[in-house]
Amino acid sequence: MRAKIHRATITRCDVDYVGSITIDADLLRESGLRPNEAVWVLDLDNAARFETYVILGEAGSGAIEVNGAAAHLVEVGHKLIILAYGFLTDDKVEDHTATVVIADEKNGVGQVLHYPSTIDEPMSV
Repeated sequence: MRAKIHRATITRCDVDYVGSITIDADLLRESGLRPNEAVWVLDLDNAARFETYVILGEAGSGAIEVNGAAAHLVEVGHKLIILAYGFLTDDKVEDHTATVVIADEKNGVGQVLHYPSTIDEPMSV
């Protein structure tokens, strides 16, 4: 895992929009997720899982919008985990730290956690 947004709430679903997930820029900035990046989306309410890509949402808007065909899999108000994986060579694993943003009730940045990819280092907040 490279980056994750945990417990974000869906604010809009639009089947007719070009497929993607629109995410508030503040959440992207804190998590390290990037526009156009492939992400996995996991619905905590119904267990749906799908892959899509990120579209930049307006900063401070709290936007978490599921678009295109994936909008059939979720509903406004559902809680999501949005995550990206990265591929690392063996020599880069020791230096890798994943970032996890826990969304607050308004899809703002509630808490930021950092998970080192080593066995010997603890998680940090």
